[in-house]
Amino acid sequence: MKKTQDAKAVVQRFQAELDAPDADQEQVLRKYAGSNFVWRGFHPFNEMTSPRQVATKFWAPLRHSLTALKRRQDIFFAGTNQMDDFTTVWVVSMGHLMGLFDNAFYGIPATGKIAMLRYCEFHRVDGDKIVETAMYFDLPHLMAQAGVMPFPKQTAAQLVQPGPLTHDGVLIDAQPAQDGKDTLALINRMIGDLGQWDSGLSLEDELRQTWAEDMLWWGPTGIGATYTIQRYAKQHSGPFRAAFSDRSKTKHIARLAEGAYGGFFGWPNFTARLTGDFMGQPATGKTGEFRVIDIYRRDRDKLAENWVFIDLLHFWKSQGLDVLKRLQGGDGT
Repeated sequence: MKKTQDAKAVVQRFQAELDAPDADQEQVLRKYAGSNFVWRGFHPFNEMTSPRQVATKFWAPLRHSLTALKRRQDIFFAGTNQMDDFTTVWVVSMGHLMGLFDNAFYGIPATGKIAMLRYCEFHRVDGDKIVETAMYFDLPHLMAQAGVMPFPKQTAAQLVQPGPLTHDGVLIDAQPAQDGKDTLALINRMIGDLGQWDSGLSLEDELRQTWAEDMLWWGPTGIGATYTIQRYAKQHSGPFRAAFSDRSKTKHIARLAEGAYGGFFGWPNFTARLTGDFMGQPATGKTGEFRVIDIYRRDRDKLAENWVFIDLLHFWKSQGLDVLKRLQGGDGT
């Protein structure tokens, strides 16, 4: 428990220094990055291995575009990683990066108005250094706020998504160990129930094994947010399963929990082949990667809320649709 609390303190100091209005992002990243540092972000940033790359390609352009940038954090927790037998320590932060959208960002037009970029980051902390980061963010969500709808056939709702219904997601203090174990066990049960799409139950009954009837699913722009098992099955899970085949097994780099909160990410989590219509696009027959972060809130013995980040720009680029290139005036097909 001391290791996880110490790791939280490292990330809190890192965030405070990085988020300062006069921060030199490269210097802050150099201060905190460990040896063999790796940073993974959604398309078009992908994998980077130096503080200079991360500062110049992501943070500097973002702060130029979203002026007066502030972090609005809704969830913060830490734990040891199930995927390496609970050896490494990871810290998770989720919320929005909020600013005034004063300059275009990678082709997304500025509005001069407030904008909020959904983000979730996993940091692997070793001593006083951050040695690995997954920084996932919903660029199509930012596009929608700028009046650009890259995926017009969304099955669920488009909105700026709130944090936990219970307003208790920022876990600065250590939580009872058993609570985290219970949350992780429930997440693992859910993965076992849903991961291979072959339970023999109806989709709704499959979901009821681990999800609350009034579940909230906060999905990425292009799919959207939905509420209750019935609507989730209709507005996302059902259409997703109908569109894909040859789904690979799930692979995660990190999976952890603390208190009532837990989550995981992969690079990619799984692959699947698009054999049906999805998000208003026709089947391609091509296999694509799904880079995903899932964050969960447990309520007693059921999962009550789920915040989901999917690199849809990367997936659709693999299918022949380059949304950013099209937005920047290129073909993009």
